[in-house]
Amino acid sequence: MRKKCTLCGKGAMRGRSLVRKGLAKKKGGTGKKTVRSTKRQFLPNLQKIRILIGNRPRRAYVCTRCIKKGKIKKA
Repeated sequence: MRKKCTLCGKGAMRGRSLVRKGLAKKKGGTGKKTVRSTKRQFLPNLQKIRILIGNRPRRAYVCTRCIKKGKIKKA
């Protein structure tokens, strides 16, 4: 599966997942500390639907934002 929207090109983004330990300062602790971080991917919400591309019906991956905006014509 290609992880990109065929209309807007929205794709996967890289980021980090942080793990914090400790009690917050406003709760009487010494503050939250970052103890480890792991790399991860944020994937777009893609749907495989039949749309018209150049007056021909094709199956394509389209993000839900493009579907809601009405950028597509369903086949």
